[in-house]
Amino acid sequence: MKKLTRTLFVFAIALAAFAALGCVFADGSTAAAAAVDMNKGVSLLAAALAMGISAIGSGIAVGAGAPAAIGALTEDPKSFGKALIFVALGEGIALYGMLIAILIWTKV
Repeated sequence: MKKLTRTLFVFAIALAAFAALGCVFADGSTAAAAAVDMNKGVSLLAAALAMGISAIGSGIAVGAGAPAAIGALTEDPKSFGKALIFVALGEGIALYGMLIAILIWTKV
C-alpha cells in the first residue's frame, strides 16, 4: 500500500509539472517571455509543494503525537505542558511551510 501511495504521489507531481509547462508554451510567445512565464510557473509550483508537503508532514506528526499526549494526560494530568509542546511542535512544521510558500509567492 505504501508503494502504491508513493507512486501515485510522484505521478501527481509529474503531472502537475507537465501541465504547468504545457500552459506556458500554449500561447506561442517568444522564448524570453516563455522563460519568464516558466520561472513564474515553477516558483508557484514550488510554493504549492512547500505548503502541501509541510502540511502532510504536520498531519503525520500531529497524528502520532496527539494520541500519545492524550494517553500521557490520562495517567498524569501534570504532564499537560509537555504534551502541549510536543503537539505544537508538530503543527509548527506546517507554519514553516506556509512561511516559505508566502516568501516564494511574494517574490514572483
